[in-house]
Amino acid sequence: MLTMFCFDGLAVVVEDLYFVDPEPTPGQEGPERGVRVELRLVERLPWRGSVYASQRVVVDDAVFRVDLLESVASGPGSRDRVHHHPTMRDNEPSDRVFDPWLTEDPVGWLEARLADPMGLLAGAGVPDLDLYQQAVAGLRDSLPEITRSVATMLEKVRIGRLATVPGRAA
Repeated sequence: MLTMFCFDGLAVVVEDLYFVDPEPTPGQEGPERGVRVELRLVERLPWRGSVYASQRVVVDDAVFRVDLLESVASGPGSRDRVHHHPTMRDNEPSDRVFDPWLTEDPVGWLEARLADPMGLLAGAGVPDLDLYQQAVAGLRDSLPEITRSVATMLEKVRIGRLATVPGRAA
């Protein structure tokens, strides 16, 4: 499942994930499942057509990622692989960063980070931060809905309805 919250220049992408790392670090072997949340930039495109025309939306460069994962072997609720990537460069994540607060309260931690989108953008080296002021306001206003969506998706992962083995229906 993929859910996107799009604002003027920014988007929050939430998706369930079943992942097998082809080159795991020691202690991170085996499949993982959970929810991935990314802050992404929305490409600014020229208006096309009439004022009634549908417009193309391109949700592109990821600048921040949170992986609310657990190892499949440890089972639902273990939160043993919950981490974040404080920066992304050309859509590639920085190293995994494990934070006890993130593991203990993933949704609360995420909400606190998304409450400061300008800080996340600045930390990722995004230029022309003034272009995102309107988007920041929309994102902050929508934080309760975003975090509800993440919590709901995490619950569906926990009960086995999402983040299942690819090719197998839940």
